[in-house]
Amino acid sequence: QVQLVESGGGLVQAGGSLRLSCAASGRTFSIYTMGWFRQAPGKEREFVGRWSGGSTYYADSVKGRFTISRDNAKNTVYLQMNSLKPEDTAVYYCAAAFQRVGVRPTDYVNWGQGTQVTVSS
Repeated sequence: QVQLVESGGGLVQAGGSLRLSCAASGRTFSIYTMGWFRQAPGKEREFVGRWSGGSTYYADSVKGRFTISRDNAKNTVYLQMNSLKPEDTAVYYCAAAFQRVGVRPTDYVNWGQGTQVTVSS
């Protein structure tokens, strides 16, 4: 099992930046893919991006604005979010999988509790 804890959410004005962190503990050596998802009120959970096997992949809606990075020494994955828009407002979740997986939430095994990001216009 892997435990994930997100942090770094908050309120920011449109055009601003935030960096989310996802700290992993437990069987971190078995993690192959780390994904970021978000869920806005009344909407389904949506893929944001993933780090898998050393490569990253992003949803079109965030490509060029969001960047995923990883600090192996700290067992932490980051989501740097720049040029934020009001439509980025959501609860953001990180998730772990133990093989290369895609963009579906059901592909991921362990989830964090989420952190709220609110972008004001």
